[in-house]
Amino acid sequence: MSRHYPRARTGEDRTSLYDDITNKIIAELEAGRVPWVQPWGTAAVKTPLALAKSAVTGRPYSGINILILWGAATERAFTAQSWLTFRQALSLGGHVRKGERGTTVVYADRFVPADGKRRASENGEEAQAVAFLKRFTVFNTDQCEGLPLEIATTAPPPPPSLIEPRVKQLIKATGIDFRIGGNRAFYVPAEDYVQVPPPQAYFEPINWHRTALHELAHASGHPSRLNRDLSGGYGTKKYAFEELVAEISAAFTCASLSIVPTVRHADYIGSWLDVLREDNRAIVRAASQANKVADYLLGFLPEVVVDMTVERADQDAA
Repeated sequence: MSRHYPRARTGEDRTSLYDDITNKIIAELEAGRVPWVQPWGTAAVKTPLALAKSAVTGRPYSGINILILWGAATERAFTAQSWLTFRQALSLGGHVRKGERGTTVVYADRFVPADGKRRASENGEEAQAVAFLKRFTVFNTDQCEGLPLEIATTAPPPPPSLIEPRVKQLIKATGIDFRIGGNRAFYVPAEDYVQVPPPQAYFEPINWHRTALHELAHASGHPSRLNRDLSGGYGTKKYAFEELVAEISAAFTCASLSIVPTVRHADYIGSWLDVLREDNRAIVRAASQANKVADYLLGFLPEVVVDMTVERADQDAA
């Protein structure tokens, strides 16, 4: 027999659920700010054990550069050991993401100065080479966008059991460009795609779902979808309001799908409390917008989701 997952809540049940969550969030905000802790960690991401190499030429780095790049890849949870310069990324048709911090490496070599060659020629001696050291900045392919497929970092797919089938289906059904990889979660409005670290990078993989749904909520604001104002820069009221919308929506959607992350949503919202104190109705307006976002995302799911893998297993057993 087939296994059925619980129906997504609809109508009055869902409205009541939203009200309960919003009231709890407001109560926690009024009680004071609680620092939000990032639910994924760099130590949990396995950086491939390989020699760092040039993404353009394929040549491996050597000497101290190997240690420098290994350290940077491990510290920042890069999923690849391929590196290139800012200009190299542009020459390949891609670019380094805005705000990314490069890694300084060194190039050591020897050369014979022109004056040395002339003097050596006049005196019948062998010209002496001079050592030099040059510094330059490189970026991991994880830090770039738009690179050719054969160069761009491709994160290995997470084990199927780490992603709830309903969330996996919802992501696919939205048609939103959803990428798994790197060590940051974000949505890029200009290019309309979401990126989230892999589930195995999270201290508790269940928390991946909240982050994924948070970024999908941002993507719902694209002009082709719910058309919200996403123009606010970091630290502005617009930015704070959109973060409230996305986080409350993630809480609503998780609850509707009976997913219970261990990270408390109000902790994240609390970090924006200073910005929002000026408008005591912001939380109410954000909850209303979040309601629309959650309904929009949940609308992509059928009333009943069937786990076809389990169904086939049951049929085989019969």
